[in-house]
Amino acid sequence: MEKVIYKWTGPKNDDFQRFYLITEAYYDSLVGGKRNRIGFVPYNISESIHDVLISYINDKAVACAGLKKYNESDTEIKRVWVEPAYRGKHIASAMMDMIEEKASQQGFGRVILQTREQMTDAVSLYINRDYYRIENYPPYDGLEGAVCFAKDLV
Repeated sequence: MEKVIYKWTGPKNDDFQRFYLITEAYYDSLVGGKRNRIGFVPYNISESIHDVLISYINDKAVACAGLKKYNESDTEIKRVWVEPAYRGKHIASAMMDMIEEKASQQGFGRVILQTREQMTDAVSLYINRDYYRIENYPPYDGLEGAVCFAKDLV
């Protein structure tokens, strides 16, 4: 297997910005266009994600994940994405380990996230990592098809 290198960066990183645009297009395609998620876009701007993790194989960015402070006790996991050609190599799981560790080091007691029912691989990843379903939190409490999960870090 090719060696994966993980690097912490910030929201202005060029590779993250590219992934941000890819994920925006993907999420738009799930709901029939940006107009159907326009109310949620302000909560998902890339600059609000304070810690970004990028995964590289042979100097090529192949995956990302990020953290965004939600409140004093919770931080939100954002933009977990692995390029389709690199899925199945446990990159997402390794990134989740590092994201959870970073959140714990920053003093957060819990990580939360939002995904969609039809993203079955993502839902399976979270459930297999001991995330539990929670009531949809704002701003996702009004989003049809959204599901929210949490994991206690302490």
